[in-house]
Amino acid sequence: MSIIHLTSLDNPALKLYTTLTEAQLRNRLDEENGIFIAESPKVIRVAMNAGYRPLSMLCEERHISGDASFIIEAFPKIDVFTGSRELLTSLTGYKLTRGVLCAMKRRPLPSVAEICVNARRIAVIDGVVDTTNIGAIFRSAAALGIDGILLTPTSCDPLNRRAVRVSMGTIFQVPWTWIHEPLISLHNYGFKTVAMALSDNSVPIDDPILGTEERLAIVLGTEGDGLSDGVISSCDYVARIPMAHGVDSLNVAAASAVAFWQLRPHNS
Repeated sequence: MSIIHLTSLDNPALKLYTTLTEAQLRNRLDEENGIFIAESPKVIRVAMNAGYRPLSMLCEERHISGDASFIIEAFPKIDVFTGSRELLTSLTGYKLTRGVLCAMKRRPLPSVAEICVNARRIAVIDGVVDTTNIGAIFRSAAALGIDGILLTPTSCDPLNRRAVRVSMGTIFQVPWTWIHEPLISLHNYGFKTVAMALSDNSVPIDDPILGTEERLAIVLGTEGDGLSDGVISSCDYVARIPMAHGVDSLNVAAASAVAFWQLRPHNS
């Protein structure tokens, strides 16, 4: 272990934590060799249990022999950058979540086929760009039995620092990957698709026919405009969550939780 006591931003290795953007971290060399930042010992532990490898760590001194000691024990050769809480706050611009940040190596993503092969319920995230919503959707997916998640390229990266934090590490527990093919391609894996949308031909989300589908992909759209007409028309079903008190819709993260619970396999 190499402990590096910080007094300034002069060390180039600190750019991972202080100046590189999420896109720069993700595309370092190429996406599979990219890096992401995980916050808090709990989230870092979940990532490590899922096979992600720490590259370096930034933490308060007290955590080296405390909350972060398990990271160092598992990967004793990593660089550990440390300093007082006040110094780390001045370096990063905000107080660290429980005093620990960890730069971790990305892993190769599975294929769409690998996500679908044994799944009964998957979620498709189409164009959702808010990191908080991405994290919340993953947390609901993990809690409510979704087997995998596919994201269109217009969606936010799930390994964005805030998305990881909001998900409480569940991003490392639900298999996910990017989908570049039209959603109709999911028919090749035996899936029917249901678009979550407010449209004239939608059925209530508790319509019995939805619960009888053996394999179902639940399609969720952008925060503002929802799913495009093209995506909606390509789906086998369109479902809506009945609203009360004149409310027209739920936030996509809240809607995902309702949909995941209601559309779970009929015999669960």
